[in-house]
Amino acid sequence: MADSSFDIVSKIDRQEVDNALSQTAREVAQRYDFKGTGAEISWQGEQGIEISANADDRATAVLDVFKEKLIKRQQSLKILDASEPRASGQQSKIGIALKEGISSEDAKKIGKLIRDEAPKGVKVQVQGDELRVSSKKRDDLQAVQQLVKAQDYDFAVQFTNYR
Repeated sequence: MADSSFDIVSKIDRQEVDNALSQTAREVAQRYDFKGTGAEISWQGEQGIEISANADDRATAVLDVFKEKLIKRQQSLKILDASEPRASGQQSKIGIALKEGISSEDAKKIGKLIRDEAPKGVKVQVQGDELRVSSKKRDDLQAVQQLVKAQDYDFAVQFTNYR
């Protein structure tokens, strides 16, 4: 019997993030407490988002609305790397970088965890910014998924390519 396998990845669903950003922009434009504050949220290149307003607390409030929208769309907040509000002329701005992929250091940590605590016969391979986990028994693979889900990493974890 052939080995069963799955991949551990950290990917961003750009469509869902874009939808959350659009919803946030609409809500900010309509809400009374944002009127006259110059509050706005927009894409900044491919992997970045920028929030601007005329005060730090208004910019932070826009960030909170954006986080709310991401949660409603089942996106992990671990994909966000938000900076502190910074002054830029009359505006206060927050830069947000989107984190994607698993670093080699984090991949080694996950691999060590699986080798140490997972059932015997489970193999782990690092493939770029993802990990391939394989085993002869599907039950062992499900145990590994539970083990990885139980850990609290500083990046979002998804399981793909299950076969």
